[in-house]
Amino acid sequence: MNDPNRPTAVEVHHPQPITVHPPATPVATVQPGHVPAVASVVLPDGRVVTGYAINPAQPEPVAAKPAVSRTAVNVALGGVGFLAVCGGLLLLTSFIAALTAFVTQLITLAAVCFGGWIAAMVFSAGGHGGGTTVNIRKAVIKRNKFYG
Repeated sequence: MNDPNRPTAVEVHHPQPITVHPPATPVATVQPGHVPAVASVVLPDGRVVTGYAINPAQPEPVAAKPAVSRTAVNVALGGVGFLAVCGGLLLLTSFIAALTAFVTQLITLAAVCFGGWIAAMVFSAGGHGGGTTVNIRKAVIKRNKFYG
């Protein structure tokens, strides 16, 4: 069956090149007076490949971070607000202290005025229009008994 002199059928497969059609892209216009550089590369088997140099793709610029973080700004604003509240509290305590001093002066003025009026009435030189006279005698207390 396996005769070495007998020819066998051989299948030959020829590779087919895969052609990829890139999507249609707009052709970049060349500025007049500016011709792109042509690069030539010599392959190891001696062939020379010539073509236009392709600039490497530049990465997208990263969004720049702000110079000051949001947390620092929030802390600073909180401090400013706290100082504003403290200033208001200081003014409030000053107002309360001034009001207390004013009320104290009014009470003192009333005491002086009415005290003087009462003293004038008590120690006036005029006679009594009526009243009770109390005679105070020397009282003697012996053995918890009052002798008046």
